[in-house]
Amino acid sequence: MSPNILGGVVPACRREPRSLVTIIYAAQVPRQIGPQPRADRPQRDAYPPSVTDHADIIRAEFAEAARLAALLAGDPDAAEKVAKVAELIAERVKRGGKVLAVGNGGSCADAVHFCEELTGRYQGDRPSIGAVACSDAGHITCTGNDYGFDSIFSRWIEGLARPGDVLIALSTSGKSANIVQAVRAAREKDLLVILLLGKDGGQLAQSGDHTWIVPGSTTDRIQELHMLILHSLVGAIERSMGFA
Repeated sequence: MSPNILGGVVPACRREPRSLVTIIYAAQVPRQIGPQPRADRPQRDAYPPSVTDHADIIRAEFAEAARLAALLAGDPDAAEKVAKVAELIAERVKRGGKVLAVGNGGSCADAVHFCEELTGRYQGDRPSIGAVACSDAGHITCTGNDYGFDSIFSRWIEGLARPGDVLIALSTSGKSANIVQAVRAAREKDLLVILLLGKDGGQLAQSGDHTWIVPGSTTDRIQELHMLILHSLVGAIERSMGFA
């Protein structure tokens, strides 16, 4: 008999003796805790890939990034489009306009990156160029909570945009509802609309005054090309304004 935590006794459980091998095996095999993997989803290998496997994957990623960049660079109109858009942005900034930029997730980070190189510094010293990205947590969470996530950019544009400003909107799919609404709001404010998209351009393919639909089938590769275009734009804007 064994003591009970309440002070009584309970019959002791009879257990068959286990061999040392069984005990060691049981200790080495971890129990599955939590939800079981779905049978309809492919499972990763039990062991992580080797360093060689990692290197092969990374080399393939590098090669794909280079291939897509070459496609963009090989477009005979790509450089001319950057130069033309930069001149249009510079003209509006000279007249007192500013650049507004929007995007979701990594594209939001790219929008912030683009704007800080206009307001701050790119490759040389020059006066600050007015630009702001929609990344304020207070605005985003307030608007998302009270009006819905689809309205976070359009309401921001409604409050900050003025005729003569420029909207640069990034969407790797061209289907983001909040970007679609942002473009509509920009049209109502008479903004110049510049779109950087991916895949087939989605709903936004025909919505911009000037649009890039870059090659690539995955978000990461598309965003890399967007950033290449944005960096080229910053330099071209500086030159168009006589700063470089």
